[in-house]
Amino acid sequence: MILRKKLKTVAGLDIGASSIKLLKMEKKEGSYTLQALGIKEISIDTMMEEEIKDRDALIFNIQSLVDQVDPKIKDVAISIAGHGVITDKITMDKKTGIEAEQAILFEAEQRSPFDVEDVTIDYQIIKIDEETNKMDVLLVAARNDYLKIYLDLITDCGLNPVIVDTDAFAIFNAYELNYQPYPSKVIALLNVGFDTTNMIFLKDGLYHSARDVSSGGRAIYEAIIKEFRLNQEMALKVMKGEIQGSIDQDMLKATVIGASDELLSGLEMGFSYFKSSAKVQNVDWIVLSGGGVLIPCLSEFVQSKLNVPVELVNPLRNIDYDPEIFKEIQPEKIAPLLVVAVGLASRKVE
Repeated sequence: MILRKKLKTVAGLDIGASSIKLLKMEKKEGSYTLQALGIKEISIDTMMEEEIKDRDALIFNIQSLVDQVDPKIKDVAISIAGHGVITDKITMDKKTGIEAEQAILFEAEQRSPFDVEDVTIDYQIIKIDEETNKMDVLLVAARNDYLKIYLDLITDCGLNPVIVDTDAFAIFNAYELNYQPYPSKVIALLNVGFDTTNMIFLKDGLYHSARDVSSGGRAIYEAIIKEFRLNQEMALKVMKGEIQGSIDQDMLKATVIGASDELLSGLEMGFSYFKSSAKVQNVDWIVLSGGGVLIPCLSEFVQSKLNVPVELVNPLRNIDYDPEIFKEIQPEKIAPLLVVAVGLASRKVE
């Protein structure tokens, strides 16, 4: 959404709080093919709440992942989220060309809670209503100091950050790439990360709004450590469902549910705000992604608490790949974790 340049090939680099994902695709004759893919776990102390705590370690891990996946990768698309980024949607009179750009940027300056000199602003027209002569415009504002931290980080990794998007738009792009829109359904895309959960709402088959919840898997991780007296490595394995026999599953379920209160409260508040602003009674469907998909019982708990059917996303649904080439990483098993990376990599062909 920000700092866009037209390039033939970029790789999607998703820097998360517990892992980094790097993905590269190619588009030929209307279809996508996976060219390169890698995922690297990082210490959960490297980043916290979208803030980089150990810059040197993060640079080392990004460089190691690039070397592992494809050392020739230089141009990357990254995304940002959290307190340094805001999004808003406005409805205004339909305009075109320079007149439209000037009017949109004027509106953006009036709405941004930051000083306009301190932010980078971008926009996208998402809907034009010819009958009312109105258009819906999506606004994005990123604090320059926050943006610079990530741009400098990527540059110091020896990479070119040619596209900076938001997590929410990347998730939406990945969904649009792999699923048919349902104009009659109201859909929520939930990406449960380690520190942040992204909510993206679709109405009438179009992007409507997004909201971030400052909660994710970290609270569950800390509760598992405390309840079962495990070290960090074992706790992460439990969170991914890799350890079952030696863990009391009923106690694990109770631990996950108990530690999810803040996350679920944030989701309920986000759903309530969306339904009020969009003037809808219900959300029909939830598409779940992110590392939270792997946490035992969490998807079932989300479905039960919000009383909305849940489907796990597959961002590789419409992307061809040779299983033999990627047999060590097995993309189908980690697909829900790749949604942001896929959305970023798809930007290269726009």
